[in-house]
Amino acid sequence: MKFGKKTAFAALVAASALVFAGCAGGGDVIEEGSGGGSGSGDGEMYIALVSKGFQHQFWQAVKKGAEEKAEELGVRITFEGPAAETEIAQQLEMLTAAIDKNPNAIAYAALDPEACVAPLEQAKAKDIPVVYFDAPCDGDVGLSLSATDSKVAGALAAEHMADLIGGKGEVAIVGHSQINSTGVERRDGFVDKIEADYPDIKIVDIQYGDGDHLKSADIAKTLIAAHPDLKGIYGTNEGSAIGVVNAVNELGLEKGKITIVGFDSGAAQINAIKDGTMAGAITQDPIGIGKQVVQAAYDAANGDSVEKFYDTGSYWYDKTNLEDPKIAAVLYE
Repeated sequence: MKFGKKTAFAALVAASALVFAGCAGGGDVIEEGSGGGSGSGDGEMYIALVSKGFQHQFWQAVKKGAEEKAEELGVRITFEGPAAETEIAQQLEMLTAAIDKNPNAIAYAALDPEACVAPLEQAKAKDIPVVYFDAPCDGDVGLSLSATDSKVAGALAAEHMADLIGGKGEVAIVGHSQINSTGVERRDGFVDKIEADYPDIKIVDIQYGDGDHLKSADIAKTLIAAHPDLKGIYGTNEGSAIGVVNAVNELGLEKGKITIVGFDSGAAQINAIKDGTMAGAITQDPIGIGKQVVQAAYDAANGDSVEKFYDTGSYWYDKTNLEDPKIAAVLYE
């Protein structure tokens, strides 16, 4: 995982403007413990977490893990994110507001890896340690990343897709982002694996629906209409995958006619797997991500060393292993 130095002028201007605008965004704030941050003078450690969003069950599970670790360590946290993962400006407002509170540490999941460079330089100037979860920011401020190795996870999805369609045929991808690292790496891991090991499988198209159910459903319908021999569709996050499931159901297609491989968990995907609409999916360990990033932030705030990357793992699940205790532990509804 690389934290490169790419500071775009436009991003710098936009982010700097947010410093003066203050926090005008929505999103939930979850606090654990009592008292204030480093600015309150009461000595209690305060860690500010800024997530990518709240609209998917994945982020609720990350929040749960963060809360559990915060309680264990006896620290106070706030956990917030924009209403949708397309709201980059709102997320930057939340980040700027968090920095203004002078927390002992900041944990951040970047929607846009370049736009966050300037505000995080302000955190560095204030000696606030920064750690990342799920997706890093560019630049050299972040000390650590707690996340799934998304390229490995994408390759795992490709292996199962290939096996399910018999190693040949046309497939397509409905992605959730071509900007943030999770979208890029889950796509590239899948594409690279197919191109390297499955010469009889052709990826006919890659489209992006921003992780939105409705957009992803419309994209999936268009793909199915344009490619009548399509054998499979890979959705790179919860919203993308459920959009594909909804499209297949709305078109009235026979279950299994299109092999759907998803990513993440949540009740809707689990139900789609149980009823045979979706073949299976890759799940992460979001509770583990939440716990690990709070631990990393705590260690960084105390001046202790942290690892550059904490890989929290990825797992395939389908009808055959939903009840396996190891899989059940990383599924979230």
